[in-house]
Amino acid sequence: MRAVVSTAGIRVGVECELRWVAQLLAECCGDTLVLDPASTADPAELCISIESSKDPFDISGLAPLSRSAWSGAGELVMRDVCTSGFDLRFRLDEGRPAIAYRWRPPPATRAASMVLRSRFYLLARAALLQYPAMWWAATRGAVPLHAAVLSVDGVALLIAGPAGVGKTTLLMRELQQGGIATSDNLSVSDGHHCWGVVEPVRVEGVAGRRTTHGRHETQLPQRVECLIPDAIVVLRRSIDGALVVRRCSADEAVRSLAGGTYMAGELRRYWAFAATLATATALGPAHPAISETCAGLSRRLSCLELSLPANCDLRLHEALKSVESSTWA
Repeated sequence: MRAVVSTAGIRVGVECELRWVAQLLAECCGDTLVLDPASTADPAELCISIESSKDPFDISGLAPLSRSAWSGAGELVMRDVCTSGFDLRFRLDEGRPAIAYRWRPPPATRAASMVLRSRFYLLARAALLQYPAMWWAATRGAVPLHAAVLSVDGVALLIAGPAGVGKTTLLMRELQQGGIATSDNLSVSDGHHCWGVVEPVRVEGVAGRRTTHGRHETQLPQRVECLIPDAIVVLRRSIDGALVVRRCSADEAVRSLAGGTYMAGELRRYWAFAATLATATALGPAHPAISETCAGLSRRLSCLELSLPANCDLRLHEALKSVESSTWA
């Protein structure tokens, strides 16, 4: 498979020699994956290849960086990246980052991949595509956020909140009524623009690959690459069952955005991944400026808190009607 996909604001070229991995990536990307891109298309900013070879990457001449990573002269080799079973080799190819992968799982990782299939699919997609794109976006000044941007009636809302609070349910309800969104869970932002990280939506009651917490995967409808948010909406679960909308302070919004990002299971292994690449290559920050970026967004935008009762079937724009239009100015 030869393809290109735009994710996290990065145009990623993908070459894959393993059919089952190609299928896994195709399920992740859906219609955003362009197969056999024309040679006249814009060049990829990041090149990813999944090789069929089972030989280990050569580490001769490289110095140990950690127990499972070796680096030197702009090259990095990592074994069992994010416990996904894939080894990684990073090089610069005529100034462009090129990351090669080989499927070489240690016995424990192989066993886990067979027993915990849903977990393995999520790890593999993250290690092969999502994390590299987010890391390269960080070299451009963008940071990862556990948030999505949804445009409702012409107003772009940056939706933040912990897992299980109801973000996906609200998002899908608005998309079915003509809204547009960058992603379901993950974005990157430079403090002004927000780009979506391509991933399937995990919801109940749909046909698709079975995943965690009794949900199934489907593609995000009405996906757009980038939106500029007009306001931040912090979602919380209502304790007393009441639906409450209130303005919140910039500090509250920062804590929710930054805290939710660090708590997110989808990003649990990202921090070590990004720090290892940054340390070995001297490209990008060892730690992205998440709190600073969240603070910039929160100071610039209106900040609201929406407390949702369980099983609330209200649309987001209806819930926000109680806030006067001056909020979006």
